[in-house]
Amino acid sequence: MDVEAGKAVELDRVLLVASGDKITAGQPVVEGAKVLATAQGAGRTSKTIVFTYKAKTRHHKKRGHRQSFTRLAIDSIVAPGIEEAKAAKKPRTRKKKEVTEVATDGA
Repeated sequence: MDVEAGKAVELDRVLLVASGDKITAGQPVVEGAKVLATAQGAGRTSKTIVFTYKAKTRHHKKRGHRQSFTRLAIDSIVAPGIEEAKAAKKPRTRKKKEVTEVATDGA
């Protein structure tokens, strides 16, 4: 995708939406469903080597391929008939334990 990092992306071709036990499958897409995401940047996968060889004819071809991709962070999923489901979970915060100082006699 040709999107800068940090920009919002809306994906409107959703094939399946599941919320708990309720599953909605599209034919071919779910009407009114969309996914809101934030682009985190682009990258490339590791190189895949494609090697073809024909025996006894000394014929071979060696090619390499690196697929480009865009990393997305899903913010929310909006489905028809289902309230906006937050896919991004809230970060966990732990309660800090209170440390009490104990006075000790030098004994």
